[in-house]
Amino acid sequence: MANDASAVFDTLSPAVSKGSLADPFTPPVDSSLWRKNFLLGAATASYQIEGAVNEDGRLPSIWDTFSAIPGKVLAGDTGAVACDHYHRWEADIEMLASLGLEGYRLSIAWSRVMDAAGVPNRKGLDFYKRLLNRLKEKGITTFVTLYHWDLPQHLEDRGGWLNRDTAYRFADYADLMSRELAGTVDAWATLNEPWCSAYLGYGNGHHAPGLANDRFATQAMHHLLLAHGLAVPVLRANDPASQKGIVANIGRGTPNSDSAADQRAAHLFEVQHNAWILDPLLKGAYPQDLFELWPGTEPLVLDGDMQTISAPLDFLGINYYFRTNVASDGAHGFRDVPLEGVERTQMGWEVYPDGLRDLLTGFKRTYHNLPPIYITENGMASDDQVTDGHVDDTQRISFLKRHLAAVDQAIKAGVDIRGYFLWSLMDNFEWAFGYERRFGVVHVDYSTQKRTVKRSAEWVAKFLKERKARA
Repeated sequence: MANDASAVFDTLSPAVSKGSLADPFTPPVDSSLWRKNFLLGAATASYQIEGAVNEDGRLPSIWDTFSAIPGKVLAGDTGAVACDHYHRWEADIEMLASLGLEGYRLSIAWSRVMDAAGVPNRKGLDFYKRLLNRLKEKGITTFVTLYHWDLPQHLEDRGGWLNRDTAYRFADYADLMSRELAGTVDAWATLNEPWCSAYLGYGNGHHAPGLANDRFATQAMHHLLLAHGLAVPVLRANDPASQKGIVANIGRGTPNSDSAADQRAAHLFEVQHNAWILDPLLKGAYPQDLFELWPGTEPLVLDGDMQTISAPLDFLGINYYFRTNVASDGAHGFRDVPLEGVERTQMGWEVYPDGLRDLLTGFKRTYHNLPPIYITENGMASDDQVTDGHVDDTQRISFLKRHLAAVDQAIKAGVDIRGYFLWSLMDNFEWAFGYERRFGVVHVDYSTQKRTVKRSAEWVAKFLKERKARA
């Protein structure tokens, strides 16, 4: 069908879809991807790549604590070494630049730059200063996320995101970082995926700190969003030339049947995954349907909180990976109904690029103040192996082509999308799944720390080279 993102690009370069790089990626001539101001980059996160958890004054984070608990992370893996990026950052930036990637999204480890009393840790700050200055020297646009899930353990010991005070401590942290790094950051994102921090961390216990209570999840979310709202004016004051935003992961929910109950279930799925975050940011209120799903879990909201949370954004980061087919659970909610015969990734997630387009165009209809969007994460995990010095990740190439087609379709439908970041630059610590699941366009041998550029990275580099030649 004409509007199916899965079909748009795959018919254009069959050599690439079969894994050959003889022909570069060639989108249609009218594709938005040819715009020289459409940013193409890659993303990482501090705990997933840095390692060096006990060096230069870094304090423990909740993920150090959580991953040390037997049974919490696959194979007992931790981020203690990860990709050793803390020591190998210079070579990693050279690799990033050699691929022609135009943007790099990274996160800062809060526990590396401040002690428990809020005193700056100069060694930690200097690491990020060197990193960002080198990126600017290379002409790479810098997107910096302040919080990518690794809360300092000393704050969790005082209640973590269930404690309103953590939001104010986050504002202090944002103040320090934006004063120290002003001029080296093109765009600040306050939080990465508050849904994951709130629900996976406090709602079902799958992630650190491992608590499981729906009421905890809604209160943690409120304090996360309050932290965002308190940080935005601080960032604006200290680094006015940069963009300020937040990153939300979104999920597409489709009904298992045409029944009213299943249609309602799909709606509630998207309320829980999307509106729970976007409504407070863009409408200044929580969706009431959320509390139909979780009765009696309304968070404590103080006067002025929603005005703080809904301060205008310069951009909205969107992370998208898959869709979920759901049916009514016969009560207030939904249950997953996995579809048969669909393409899936190593994570077991369905490959469904049309979901990205449909969500983006739906947000444009729902939120009349929708800010410019960057796709801040999109990618897939596969069981990649190095063979004769190469990694032929052909499924990933096809995945990226089809999702970029979906982005192009959303732009043509009027959504203001200004860039796309691959997840991830390199294989890394994949949270509760440890090192088994590989999302990178660069392979990492964790025993030797050798980096091997995968075919997908070569494919992206070829496209960027061609785009630059056409400019």
